[in-house]
Amino acid sequence: MTKANPPVQAVPTSVRAEPVEALTRRSLLLATAGALAFPASHAQTPHRPGDALQPRPLVFPRDHGTHNDTRTEWWYLTGHAKDEKGREFGFQVTFFRSRVDGTQSLPSRLAARHLLFAHAAITDVQGGKLLHDQRIARWNGEPPIHAERGVFASEADTRVVLRDWHIERTPDGRYNTRIDGGALSIDLTAQPLQAWLLQGDEGFSRKGPDASQASFYVSQPHLAVQGTLGIGRQRFEVQGTAWLDHEWSEALLHPEAVGWDWIGMNLFDGHSVTAFQLRRADGSKLWAGGSFRAAGSAQSPTDIDHFRPGEVDFKPQRFWTSPLTRAKYPVEWLIRTPADFYTVKAVIDPQELDSRQGTGTVYWEGLSDLFDSNGLRVGRGYLEMTGYAQRLVL
Repeated sequence: MTKANPPVQAVPTSVRAEPVEALTRRSLLLATAGALAFPASHAQTPHRPGDALQPRPLVFPRDHGTHNDTRTEWWYLTGHAKDEKGREFGFQVTFFRSRVDGTQSLPSRLAARHLLFAHAAITDVQGGKLLHDQRIARWNGEPPIHAERGVFASEADTRVVLRDWHIERTPDGRYNTRIDGGALSIDLTAQPLQAWLLQGDEGFSRKGPDASQASFYVSQPHLAVQGTLGIGRQRFEVQGTAWLDHEWSEALLHPEAVGWDWIGMNLFDGHSVTAFQLRRADGSKLWAGGSFRAAGSAQSPTDIDHFRPGEVDFKPQRFWTSPLTRAKYPVEWLIRTPADFYTVKAVIDPQELDSRQGTGTVYWEGLSDLFDSNGLRVGRGYLEMTGYAQRLVL
């Protein structure tokens, strides 16, 4: 899968593109337009469940919605925010859909053709702790009879509902999410300031050395966020910045892969950086990729620099061991990309989500800072690490 590493040219840190606040009205309108994409007449034959994904033009807003013919799908909102007193938080809201192959041919409305589940978390920076909650439910793949008790995902646009938890995209491009958990609550609106970003080859993202290991992958960096975060009985009115990923696939992991490491970083000057690697059990890189989009190109979903597998390396610098699972996570990384040599540092170490009592997964998902090759803090976003407590099974 890899080739000889090409020379890396770092982006000079003294050169800064226009800030997010200076984006043109045209950029904002393009980012929030409901029907931006490739003409529907270019669409290919629909994907058949079980077949390997094939590249195709994406059509929006349809492709913001669910793709029930694929095995795995998620909508993933992460970000950071402050209240008026400067108290800092990170937040994560992820909705998943998983196809259940053995029930697809059952005619009953009670058949569990899919599982919908969601994870939510708040990182309390000053408190030095992570709070998280989860939901899981069966879904027959059809619209609910009683919307107020709904468990469903819409094909028309992003709208995923697990009873009192939901995420949805409005016609003007905003994302709304509401989570009513026990120890935490999240009620946020996220407004895009840039166009969405098509990862990989116009949205088709390879995830391994075999052609079948691929996903469709759409990102929405630089969302302006406002709303309320709740910890216990406390409520905090906050503003901040977020990142949204929507990804769907039929076969994501190579047999040798035990998990992945991923960053999605909003830079303070309006740039955005994605980088990921899939790891073998010995920690070696199986596959890697990512992208860099300059703020000046933020009006285009496809005007980005893509990283090839040989151009991205993750090198751990510091570790933290979970007292609950004994998993050892690299909470500081040196990441080589064609854009720069970045250092990623967790804002706080204990950001592991232990969901063994529910969905069975254990992973580290946390608010992190991004430093450039000059040591300057240039961005903030989320670092995700899976497969450290046990091999990830999708």
